[in-house]
Amino acid sequence: MTATSVTPTVLIPVKGFRLAKGRLAERLNETERDELARNMAAQVVKAAGSLPVQVVCDNDEVADWARSVGADVMWVEAKGLNPALIAAVAELETSEGRNHDSPGHVLIAHADLPHAETLAGLAEAGTVTIVPDRHLDGTNVMALPLGTGFEFHYGPGSFNAHCDEALDRGLDLRVRRVAALEFDIDTPDDFDAAGLSVPTTADAPSS
Repeated sequence: MTATSVTPTVLIPVKGFRLAKGRLAERLNETERDELARNMAAQVVKAAGSLPVQVVCDNDEVADWARSVGADVMWVEAKGLNPALIAAVAELETSEGRNHDSPGHVLIAHADLPHAETLAGLAEAGTVTIVPDRHLDGTNVMALPLGTGFEFHYGPGSFNAHCDEALDRGLDLRVRRVAALEFDIDTPDDFDAAGLSVPTTADAPSS
């Protein structure tokens, strides 16, 4: 661990598995999409290693799944990814403020990163670290200090928007290209580019 490395809390937002990955319907049936979403989310939890993980959700099935893979659950009822993460980070800031002198650090990782290997070493003190997707358009992983008022801009163009947000707030910015974290799966093209195959229950990553 370098002198500037910090131990973040990992937030993984997960929506209901049965509703996940609708744009893959032309390639995978509902059961296969459900299994794919579970497998990818489990891989991201596994990639967190010893880092504390909280799955952000408002779904009982997801909450039960999160506990089954060793993650904590942060129940957030908010429509949309950005409002959900704003609420989750606010809750984390409150919790961190009660337990520590400094506000701490958070790492937000998408749940659809099938090749994720490790999230360790990405968070650095006082720095916003962004791992973009393979198109340099989306934000697959982002680590940032708490208590900065950072606003989230997930959606099309979020990579540039988050870079601008960090710079506008006077925060140090570091962009990391990490091959294992650049593939997120939304479309059949993503599915093919990542070299994935139709999932089965045997494909679930071991804990």
